[in-house]
Amino acid sequence: MKLQVVSLKGVEFEGEVSSVNLMTTSGEITVLDNHQPLITQLTKGQAIVTKKDGETLNLDILSGFLEVGMENRVSILIS
Repeated sequence: MKLQVVSLKGVEFEGEVSSVNLMTTSGEITVLDNHQPLITQLTKGQAIVTKKDGETLNLDILSGFLEVGMENRVSILIS
């Protein structure tokens, strides 16, 4: 799936990933390929992004929003 992470500084990450694990106001969520469309608020914690090659990227999040859209696209807006 295609992931884009955007902060006030600009694009923090953009690329193909196999999963994203993060904290929402409703609890922890893992987004995998072809996830149902979703918009939710994020809470303080770490986003663990697993790239297609198996490498992981940890992003600190204070707050933000997650949007899982059509065509296997995921957007994360963070502060």
